[in-house]
Amino acid sequence: MGKVKTGIIGCGMISEIYIKNMSSTFQNLEVIAVADIDLDRAKMRAAEFNIPKAYTPEELLADNDIEMVINLTIPTAHAPICLQALEAGKHVFVEKPLAVTREDGLKVLETAKSKGLYVGSAPDTFLGGGLQTCRKLIDDGWIGEPIGATAFMMGSGPESFHPNPDFFYVEGGGPMFDMGPYYLTALINLIGPIKRVTGSARATYPERTIMAGPRAGETVPVEIPTHIAGVFEFANGAVGSIITSFDVWGSQLPRIEIYGTTGTLIVPDPNTFGGPIFVKRQGESEWSSVPFTHSFTENSRGIGAADMATAIRTGEANRASGELAYHVLDVMHAFLDAAETGKHIEISSGCERPAALPMNQASQFMR
Repeated sequence: MGKVKTGIIGCGMISEIYIKNMSSTFQNLEVIAVADIDLDRAKMRAAEFNIPKAYTPEELLADNDIEMVINLTIPTAHAPICLQALEAGKHVFVEKPLAVTREDGLKVLETAKSKGLYVGSAPDTFLGGGLQTCRKLIDDGWIGEPIGATAFMMGSGPESFHPNPDFFYVEGGGPMFDMGPYYLTALINLIGPIKRVTGSARATYPERTIMAGPRAGETVPVEIPTHIAGVFEFANGAVGSIITSFDVWGSQLPRIEIYGTTGTLIVPDPNTFGGPIFVKRQGESEWSSVPFTHSFTENSRGIGAADMATAIRTGEANRASGELAYHVLDVMHAFLDAAETGKHIEISSGCERPAALPMNQASQFMR
């Protein structure tokens, strides 16, 4: 059907794995240009992967050969760059979150709809072999009807490894907006959309000390909550709980567990594409390890963009869709709204549960 010609805006740390996978694994994409506000950084990334064009963001958006833009900028730039790309007539796939505010997220969706363009958003880890195997287990009835879920992301903050962690501690950052999308997207894929949430939140430390890179020893102020605990209800009646934290020095809590009427499923880290996966069914005394039913179990970032490229060519719906990403954005804000008001928050948005990938899904990214 022809490769979708793609340009990438944002040549920071995460761009390397995207470009690597798009240059090898996902053969329905062709990266023809990269761009960054630091043109030298774009030129270095282009040289690293033999990409023909290195641009400023404005130059890339003006290139008429580019059909799809991959937006890998910092969160505050997600919506502005997406809107500029859509106005330029290009489909857009953006790193998480879709936008910082609900208003900007809706504006992205509305602009795309008005122009007949696709929007996709990370995380796309739910399309990996680990979480798709879990999806198949649930769909095939291995644990009966899902009645509950727990999700825990417990850590001490990205300043321990990231050389420029400032954006993690302003609006659009924090553990909920940085890591929450992985957990919430995985849960929506496994169980379905969320209808109501409540929660509590706090910021434990007023500033953070950078521990890596040339700025080691500098401090950055904390402007957002860094420990968020929530309870939520799925549209199908299942009840979940979640904690996301940058304030924890150690934890043995699981990543995600799904509880069903006839069994329990231990889900792997949703920030990865692999396993392990364990299930314990009614009447069994031991946990069983489950082999993968799907491929893409290594770091396959970009699989959501590849799935969207197939959708662009076929007219089908993409799985890591803008609607899914907006629903996650809405839910994340609702946890903070609930913490501020002390109330349950009804979720006004919704989304379709993404279609499961077939077991031979690799073929659809090779055409």
